[in-house]
Amino acid sequence: MAFNHLPAGVHDALAPLSVTPVTHSVPMAKNHRSEGSPTDPATRPTPGAVLDRLASGPSRAARITHTEHLPPRAGRHAVWPDRIRPEVIAAVQACGIEHPWAHQALAAEHALDGDSVVIATGTASGKSLAYLMPTLSTLLDGSEAANGRGATALYLAPTKALAADQRRAVRELARPLGTAVRPAVYDGDTPVEEREWVRQYANYVLTNPDMLHRGILPSHPRWSSFLRALKYVIVDECHTYRGVFGSHVAQVLRRLRRLCARYGASPVFLLASATAAEPSVAAGRLTGLPVVEVADDASPRGELVFALWEPPLTELHGERGAPVRRTATAETADLLTDLTLQGIRSVAFVRSRRGAELISVIAQERLAEIDRPLARRVAAYRGGYLPEERRALERALHSGELLGLAATTALELGVDVSGLDAVLIAGYPGTRASLWQQAGRAGRAGQGALAVLVARDDPLDTFLVHHPEALFDQPVESTVLDPDNPYVLAPHLCAAAAELPLTDDDIQLFGPACADLLPQLEAAKLLRRRTRAWHWTRRERAADLTDLRGEGGRPVQVVEAGTGRLLGTVDEAASHTAVHEGAVHLHQGRTYLVRSLDLDDSVALVEQANPPYTTVARDTTAISVLETDVTVPWGDGRLCYGSVEVTNQVVSFLRRRVITGEVLGETKLDLPPRTLRTRAVWWTVTEDQLDEARINPEILGGALHAAEHASIGMLPLFATCDRWDIGGVSIPLHPDTLLPTVFVYDGHPGGAGFAERAFHTARAWLTATREAIASCECDAGCPSCIQSPKCGNGNDPLHKRGAVRLLTVLLKGAPEESPEERPQEKTEAS
Repeated sequence: MAFNHLPAGVHDALAPLSVTPVTHSVPMAKNHRSEGSPTDPATRPTPGAVLDRLASGPSRAARITHTEHLPPRAGRHAVWPDRIRPEVIAAVQACGIEHPWAHQALAAEHALDGDSVVIATGTASGKSLAYLMPTLSTLLDGSEAANGRGATALYLAPTKALAADQRRAVRELARPLGTAVRPAVYDGDTPVEEREWVRQYANYVLTNPDMLHRGILPSHPRWSSFLRALKYVIVDECHTYRGVFGSHVAQVLRRLRRLCARYGASPVFLLASATAAEPSVAAGRLTGLPVVEVADDASPRGELVFALWEPPLTELHGERGAPVRRTATAETADLLTDLTLQGIRSVAFVRSRRGAELISVIAQERLAEIDRPLARRVAAYRGGYLPEERRALERALHSGELLGLAATTALELGVDVSGLDAVLIAGYPGTRASLWQQAGRAGRAGQGALAVLVARDDPLDTFLVHHPEALFDQPVESTVLDPDNPYVLAPHLCAAAAELPLTDDDIQLFGPACADLLPQLEAAKLLRRRTRAWHWTRRERAADLTDLRGEGGRPVQVVEAGTGRLLGTVDEAASHTAVHEGAVHLHQGRTYLVRSLDLDDSVALVEQANPPYTTVARDTTAISVLETDVTVPWGDGRLCYGSVEVTNQVVSFLRRRVITGEVLGETKLDLPPRTLRTRAVWWTVTEDQLDEARINPEILGGALHAAEHASIGMLPLFATCDRWDIGGVSIPLHPDTLLPTVFVYDGHPGGAGFAERAFHTARAWLTATREAIASCECDAGCPSCIQSPKCGNGNDPLHKRGAVRLLTVLLKGAPEESPEERPQEKTEAS
């Protein structure tokens, strides 16, 4: 029997939202209007005072497991680079910036010298100005050219919100420059009637990698004048381009460079990231170019108080009778309510769209009981809203009209929300980079700020709130991506050939794997070689072969059965678990039941309902070893890394009561299996090791299963991933290894570098896994140690003590020169 986890698509069941009456510890304000909010730094309470108020209620103080104080820092100015146009300097000074910070001036000098550069300084350090100074100067120079269109610049953002926010900032800054700078957003929300104007007249185009891939590059003849004049490509928040998504974006940027060269342009790349390890290495891997690093942050910083917060245990019990903590969703909603009552401008970051809606609704309901107008100053922000709704929320938050916002990571990246006083983070976001990015949304006007990480009932969150050194004493993670992944590279070679026939000269641009893939694509009749070039042979658009976000397949449309109204879409990869027949689907605060799922037409029909339960899909997984790349002896056991094939099938779903989590029943499903070829790390143990660990056949499956759960939960601490990016299987006797085996695999075709990182850090990773299980105070296992929210087998069987003994024996055999002490392989060094 295999114990398994689908790496993406299964959402947490809705755990108890409230288990005790909420007691607000903050004195009620008499006036909650925006003009009464303490936005003046002179009257604003200190971050420590705000935290003291949050912790002053019954049992509240005991929930704070650690408080970190980051002291304020003074700034260091520099002179304006002499090649920046005086008109640009005057425009910047008109915005209240008299002199640049030292890192801004240095980055601008590199850009003007023609060096590609990555600015890797802290949140709110003025990275935008660092790339805008040389860009606006160059556009101004180009506007005075005697002929032609003049210089152009392309800005790439990972989200539409960030691109829209940057357009607003550029317009404000460039207003004194007149028509010399013509910024415009070109993305899926751009009206068709505006697109032709953007192509012909805009010289600062803001878009995203997805639109560049699907819209601009395939239509490059219509963009020829823009590409011919392209001087700068700005890649903002470049640390987000990691894993499969980052690998895709790396190839899109190579396609862009190839077409620019075709039109005689060689643009300079300007990259920005608030949080990146080895930024020049990561930026070079992303762009394929040598990149200069500017990482000495010269900007001032206000005090930051960072608290780790663990919700209390409740009297309820979950699967297998395990104790249940109060949910991070409910706890965060309470804290957002209290901050709003204090007049503290706050954002609560939550991982899921459903969570953002729930936190907003709960906070609004509790505020309405105290002051109904105040409830209207809290809202939710997530993907799936109409463009005009998103822009209105951004304006309301920026102006102070909104006091509280529950947001997904769509608001994490760079959107200017200056003046925020506090950030709540509902659950560890998966990487230290994202954690600091979210925390940095507060204090952006230079004032002190409060950040609170509210732990979920999860092994990693529990570990982190009790081991603050893992957050505050460690650097951010390396950006792992692999542009040579054949599953990534192949469709981009097809797209490139459709844009412009591929020649031998292109092989060096796209990487060494290109030479081996081209004959395979020719054999598959996707490409055809004629004379000295490969051509795209199909009528279909080659750009449609891949989805940059890694989901693949046609999105499933969620349609209201009675009206035919399109509610939204669900990624094809998530459809089996999210919108199967009978699933509960939440959209904009309304609950729907899925009546049918048509996989052929990619349509899920839903009808509005109010069931007293939520649904959780169950699945089975089998895994086979295709190729073992590396094997390392760990005593009698083995640690391995290689290629595997995973076969997964959703077989049923559970109905769980909303308030208690009680299982009301299970319904079988008839859905087709799916296969995934990917990369995995796995370890085996021998009979002698099982005897030493006192593991008998009755508890072997539970011990392996528990160790697998906890190791998946802990891996994000060592690899730049989220637990939903990875999957696992544990088997008492695997047919390929003929031994008890635990697999952890990348949940993306071809791999994403996460399993490889696990292999290279195996000793530290599995040591932390053992410690997380052993130090948990529960008796037989709970969500804080060995239970998983995405377990396909209902967290059965699990054996906590057996897992600790098994990992203890395994780690005794770890070699002195363990894999994490050796040079990184392809995804880390290429």
